Amino acid sequence: MKFVIVGKNIDVTPGLKTAVENKIGKLEKYFNPDTEVHVTLSVEKDRQKIEVTIPVKGSIIRSEQVSNDMYVSIDLVEEIIERQLKKYKKKLVDQKQSAGFFKQEFIERDYMDEEEVKIIRSKKFDIKPMYPEDACIQMELLGHNFFVFCNAETEQVNVVYKRKGNTYGLIEPEL
Repeated sequence: MKFVIVGKNIDVTPGLKTAVENKIGKLEKYFNPDTEVHVTLSVEKDRQKIEVTIPVKGSIIRSEQVSNDMYVSIDLVEEIIERQLKKYKKKLVDQKQSAGFFKQEFIERDYMDEEEVKIIRSKKFDIKPMYPEDACIQMELLGHNFFVFCNAETEQVNVVYKRKGNTYGLIEPEL
């Protein structure tokens, strides 16, 4: 695995670099040697955050973890990614295009579905054209964390969502 490690508001010390390479390097048993792993370490006040992104053809394996200790965050993120890989292995391999990024032993081995994805409720509703700001107000009125709507400006389906610090995000399709 090839590591690309960057720091935001933190110097990536040799100790941190070694910890990342050793811990995330345990995932090497799943990937081909030329797989790139992008790691971003950042610090905001007392929050030590690690973001790991592993691009594979047609998909992205990603996790971020926050704690008050960077080494704890590194441990947590490795466990999460390994769990994701085992959980979604079948889906990734069924897509065939990304199977080349994984080692043959990983593809051939069966893993138990620890947490199978189950849709337990389905909802239908009218999507009314509105502006993103109005969608945010509607989301707040409903007490939800996100709201799906038809953008009156672009006539595309968009999603607004609540972010930390009482701010909002907008997700738009890329055409």
